[in-house]
Amino acid sequence: METKRHMYIRGYKHISYEAPVFSGEEMQSRSRKYYKWLDKRRSVREFSEKPVPREVVENLIKAASTAPSGAHKQPWTFCAVSSPSLKKKIRAAAEQKEKENYAHRMSESWKKDLEPLATGTDKPFLETAPWLIVVFKKVLDYGPDGEKRNNYYVNESVGIACGMLITAIHNAGLVTLTHTPSPMNFLAGILDRPDNERPFLLLPVGYSAQEVFVPDLQRKELSEMAVFYE
Repeated sequence: METKRHMYIRGYKHISYEAPVFSGEEMQSRSRKYYKWLDKRRSVREFSEKPVPREVVENLIKAASTAPSGAHKQPWTFCAVSSPSLKKKIRAAAEQKEKENYAHRMSESWKKDLEPLATGTDKPFLETAPWLIVVFKKVLDYGPDGEKRNNYYVNESVGIACGMLITAIHNAGLVTLTHTPSPMNFLAGILDRPDNERPFLLLPVGYSAQEVFVPDLQRKELSEMAVFYE
């Protein structure tokens, strides 16, 4: 087994790291292929009931956990739910929140903007998908003696991890949908999470249904979303 070289910086051990290096031509090819592959990712609301092995979900979560985080605090908890009874409770509560939102919280322009997505208050995917991954952000941590320990850049850190999780799901040949029933505090109650955790995002995970139609949406062109300073 290869032993990594190491050194101590300010009293902390650092190990050697060698980043992969590609030729200019290969970089262009790899970046182009990766974009083309990722551009095929779509949000899906219709799931198959075909089971997904737990080991796959474990690998997805581990992939997400490689995300960078403020001071390496890793301020996240990934709750993977396959229990039918828990999924039923989550669906009932989420749909109730959505009905309240559509009736009282959301503006007419907001609802108009959602029309192309063909979404509504019914969320059958919360029961149909074999797994729900509920991502919680840890606003702080507790030490062994119960003392509070700060976390930093929590929203940014957890947001990056969620992006990597979504990409890992796509890489595994599965589909997902970002779901944020608001307010989401009911998820902490149903899943009995501690008081230092807040629900951040809910991702149903599984295979797509046999025949699925998604909105014919177009992503922004590079010129509409990027500015280069050379």
